[in-house]
Amino acid sequence: MGVGSQNGITNISYTEFLLLPFPGMQESRHFLAIPFFGLFLFIISANSALIYTVRLQESLHSPMYLLIAFLFAVDICGTVTIVPKMLLSFMFQISHISLTACLVQMFFLYFTTVLDCNILLMMAFDRYVAICHPLRYPDIMTTKLMVLLTLASLFRSLCIVGPVVILASRVQFCHSNVISHFACEHMALMRLSCGDISINKTVGMAVRCIDIILDLSFLLTSYGKIVHTALKISSGNIRHKAFHTCGTHLIVILIGYSSRLSSSVVFRLAKSASQDVHNLISALYLLFPWAVNPIIYGVRTREIRDNLLKLFRRKQPPLGPFQATAVNQKC
Repeated sequence: MGVGSQNGITNISYTEFLLLPFPGMQESRHFLAIPFFGLFLFIISANSALIYTVRLQESLHSPMYLLIAFLFAVDICGTVTIVPKMLLSFMFQISHISLTACLVQMFFLYFTTVLDCNILLMMAFDRYVAICHPLRYPDIMTTKLMVLLTLASLFRSLCIVGPVVILASRVQFCHSNVISHFACEHMALMRLSCGDISINKTVGMAVRCIDIILDLSFLLTSYGKIVHTALKISSGNIRHKAFHTCGTHLIVILIGYSSRLSSSVVFRLAKSASQDVHNLISALYLLFPWAVNPIIYGVRTREIRDNLLKLFRRKQPPLGPFQATAVNQKC
């Protein structure tokens, strides 16, 4: 741990911390590991299966499906950032984390969360061009533009999250070295500070406003124009497909942003709730969208669903002679 001086008084600034996911349920931590481990396996396997499907099928190599696969990859990265450390704490009480590792985890946690939002913005732009300017779609949504948009999304995420983590690295932590949370979230770490963190709170609030208010306004405006254009389409089949595709994206947007909004509202209103309740809400707001995204796209997107089923059928072992005879007799 480092040593700092403030107003002539020597203060200890901790550089090693303990992550306690659910501090009031330490005796039941082994049981808590079961649902979180199951959720971890589901998120990894479901998202990986759909990424593999998009990668393998050339018919899915269009911008929309590549963006969906990109979203799945980011969700896997976000899950790997926080859940393994949580499971180690549950199962083996390996809760120690250095300040550097804590800041790295904080960075990747918020980087993947913001990148999720940026991918949704890219999807909205893709659908806007496809429905509002269908004849120009191949000329606009080129590979070059996709690469530029991806790089811009990565850079934007870095610019939003970077200042939060840099400011957090300059804070002194002398209240305690116990982080009563499953991850190094910004406010969970700031509670341990012993100096003025008003600028940290201001920057954190600004990030929330950009993430929720600004981006959500752009998304709603884009899909509003898409719906307005789709209503003018004379062909019933094309209009239905447009609504179905955009409806799938809107469900994902609704789940993601409602989870983030609910966590912010509960955190500020339910001050009397226990830390375990707040941690559970945080876990749901982070993990729930990552778990349901592959279900939504896998069930509602016919092209992904059909190709995924084809892959599973190919992997089934061929019938032996006796099994084939029995099947033929039943038929």
